[in-house]
Parts: sequence; C-alpha cells; structure tokens
Amino acid sequence: MRIGLVSALPEELSALWSQFENGERRHIAGREYRAAHWHGAELVAVLSGIGKVAAASTATVLIDHFHVDEIILTGTTGGLAPGVAVGDVVVARAFIQHDMDASPLFPRHLVPGYGRAEFPTDDASANRLHDAARWALGHRQTLLETDAIGEFALPAPRVHQGLIASGDRFVATAAESSALRAALPAALAVEMEGAAIAQVCADFRIPLAALRTVSDRADDQAHVDFRRFVTRVASHYSRAILDRYLELRAGCN
Repeated sequence: MRIGLVSALPEELSALWSQFENGERRHIAGREYRAAHWHGAELVAVLSGIGKVAAASTATVLIDHFHVDEIILTGTTGGLAPGVAVGDVVVARAFIQHDMDASPLFPRHLVPGYGRAEFPTDDASANRLHDAARWALGHRQTLLETDAIGEFALPAPRVHQGLIASGDRFVATAAESSALRAALPAALAVEMEGAAIAQVCADFRIPLAALRTVSDRADDQAHVDFRRFVTRVASHYSRAILDRYLELRAGCN
C-alpha cells in the first residue's frame, strides 16, 4: 500500500516532517516528494503549494509517477457553517468548486464534462478518518501544549463531516463568507485545494480522504495568528490523526 500525503503549506506538515527525515527524496516539477514507511504503509508526502492548479498538478504526479493507491489531504480550512468553530476538524465527504461558473452554458458550480458539481471522497477512508479524528481530539490534552489550548480557546473541539468548498481565493471577509453560505448552504468550510484533488482522483479512480482543521471563520479575522495556529495546533492534529488512521487501516488488513 502506497499513500500520497498532500498539504499546501509547510506549517501544515511541520509536526510530520521528522517521520520523513531519513526517507528517499525526489524532486519533480518543482516539488519535493519525501518517502517513509509508517504502520506498514509506504507514504509519499509533498507540499503542493496553494491553489487548485498546484494541487491538481501534485495529485497527478503522485498518481502517475509514484503510483499511489490512495491520497490523503490534510491542512487547514475556514469554517463556514454555524457551529464549525476554530479548532474543530472537518472530514470531507465531498468537495465543490465555489468559483466554478460556466453559466449560462452550464449551471453554476457544475463542472463541464462531468455532469456534476460535487466530487465525493472515498466512503471507507472517510469513515476511518472520522474515527481517527474523534480519537485524536479526545486526546488533545496530550497532543498540544497546555497554553495552546488556552491561547486558541479549544475547550471542546468537535469533528464534522460533509461538504467542503474550494476556490482560488483566500476567503477573509465576513461579506465573502456570508455570500458563500448563501450560495452553498451545505458547505461546512472553505479552502483552496481539495476540489481539484478530488477531481483528479475521480479521473484516475483513486480513493481520496481529506481532513481539515478549522483555523478561522473565513471572516475579517481570518489572517490573525494563522501560521501560529497551524504550527501549534493544526499540524499536531494532522500527525495524530494520520497516525491513528494508519493504525486503523493496518488493523483492517
């Protein structure tokens, strides 16, 4: 089993990189791909960079060059739906491009040539990821430094699962997030890469699992301490959730 692990930013994988220090490294198309073995699986980790094109290019290399059997996307997201708070984790069940609009030729959000707007993740992988996330948040006291829990007000984070919206802009105003909620009321959160990776995985019939830690509410405060939150909270969640996910996966084989 070979699994591709994708994040957009280095901070999102900062707690994971030690696992890949001694593994093989390959440079392809401007990106560094690092390999490691973990719980019986071979992982290939890579920083895609920000945005849908960068994400799609990276996913294609993972599939076509490294022949991964599955891709896991991890990182951060802005909360959209009521109750999706900073410090919560969202497990994606599907992705949609909130900025896809080929109207009047096609309905808004529908991807031409596919006949649909939403691209699902793999059910079995999403179920396993959801269980792993619930386990990790239940152990957050041991995963995070005590002052981080207080600094970011994380008394009782929750795990959500559902639709995530992707687009090539960083949503950082209350007006933008309100407009997204009106256009896509089912969307739990917003980010910039997932829908592109989901479409590539659909093309190649590769299972996708995705988790995002909520770093902000996609409003006027979205930029405040973003990188600090990712380093001190989100990256530690990602490591613990992935570790538990691979344990669960190994137990199923």
